[in-house]
Amino acid sequence: MTDRIVAAFDFDGTITTADSFRHFVLHAIGAPRFAWAGLRALPWIVAMKLGLTSRGAAKAKFAWFAFGPARADRLDALARRFVDTALPPLVRPEMLERIREHRARGHELVLVSASPSLYLNLWAPAAGFDAVLATELAFDRGAFAGRLAGENCWGPQKVARLRAWWGDRPPRQLFAYGDSRGDKEMAALANRAWIRGQGPLPPIDD
Repeated sequence: MTDRIVAAFDFDGTITTADSFRHFVLHAIGAPRFAWAGLRALPWIVAMKLGLTSRGAAKAKFAWFAFGPARADRLDALARRFVDTALPPLVRPEMLERIREHRARGHELVLVSASPSLYLNLWAPAAGFDAVLATELAFDRGAFAGRLAGENCWGPQKVARLRAWWGDRPPRQLFAYGDSRGDKEMAALANRAWIRGQGPLPPIDD
């Protein structure tokens, strides 16, 4: 055991007030194309709800119908514009304050999210995070390939990503912040867990 203290934060619904991926796609391609992509992806979304396909597969299909084989540099430009203009209003001020409080105490901060690293990698460092563990889009010869690179970072995968990240230096204390079923396993791993809707933010005690 080490002296590390780690604070792991979910993003959507925890730090933000809404699903950031939906807002990113809507901001990037506009409402008509967003609706058309959702309609085309509906069979995969229904299959996901029925347990016939994975969340990752449904997410990849929706992203493909939304963006097609978009170039990586184009998606990066869209992500930068989103982070600069549309994402800030979605971020909860009290969660930014909680992030600052952990940082002031010298804790390591890691963002653990099912949303794409495409824009989280741009947002997280300025917010004070040391690492981002998120869903990765796959690219082939510089263009989006219509699939994920690896697993969707949700549920048990959040724990797997955290364990791989800290390797042979697990933290002495793990704080976890979430808001949904997708954070259940991460909360169970933590010494101190908070799930939105289950009480106010507790004080930080090292």
